[in-house]
Amino acid sequence: MRYRRVLFAAVSTIVLLIASATAATATERTYRNYVALGDSYTSGPLIPLPRLDPLGCGKSTQNYPAFLAGALRVRSYTDISCGGADTTNMTQPQSVFLGRNPAQFSALRADTDLVTIGIGGNDYGVFGTLVGTCPSLRASDPTGNPCQEQFTVGGVDTVKAKIADTGKNVERVLAGIHARSPRADVLVIGYPRIAPQSGYCPSVLPFAEGDYAWLNDVEQTLNSAIEKAVAADGESSFVDTFGPSAGHDACAPKGAAWINGQHTKLLAAAAYHPYRTGMVGVARVILGHLR
Repeated sequence: MRYRRVLFAAVSTIVLLIASATAATATERTYRNYVALGDSYTSGPLIPLPRLDPLGCGKSTQNYPAFLAGALRVRSYTDISCGGADTTNMTQPQSVFLGRNPAQFSALRADTDLVTIGIGGNDYGVFGTLVGTCPSLRASDPTGNPCQEQFTVGGVDTVKAKIADTGKNVERVLAGIHARSPRADVLVIGYPRIAPQSGYCPSVLPFAEGDYAWLNDVEQTLNSAIEKAVAADGESSFVDTFGPSAGHDACAPKGAAWINGQHTKLLAAAAYHPYRTGMVGVARVILGHLR
């Protein structure tokens, strides 16, 4: 079984590199100096093998920035992403277990010509609120939507209300990137799908059935806010991963899922975070965008 897993990983990497070579030749611009910014959906906690700069960021050598850097054959590559980061950590250092991650903008240079950034899900605790609260409410109404009801006050969805401000934060982040790296192509990476389009898998994703649709709606609202920030910025581009990840949600069969469910899996993925397959999938989507 272990041999099969290793073989699958090797084959998937080879397929990615072949596809990447095609994408790279089709890309009008050759990139030399690449910087990756972002949170845990960029860093890839518990995906082997971990990087130590610092260990507490949960940064993997097999995340999508690593695949992208290899496929594009960049001359220099800096991945300063960190689990738990929000938009404030672009300009402020982040304290993590056994260390500190510098302000992520510190990696940007005047000669940086490619920047990817995946950020916004941790602003105002949106992701943490969902996965920290919703599973505990399932038992109260397994077929209903108790989590959505919990966060609806006076007819207002308080989670979505916070997301509107996240978009404004992302706009400021993009302005900061352009000021520091004016020559860079800036790609803003959206968040992939966590819940399925239909159906349920409570042993993997322990939300009430009615909250599955709400979770999808919240995530689409977040991605839409980020995409609108990119449009307002006018100098960046948005890379949608929500659409391409259909069928690769946490409920998908083993090997097809891009996202892990409720159980942390050492040497695979943190709870509710991407697997290596998800990082490969996102890298492919980005390369397709660059064609």
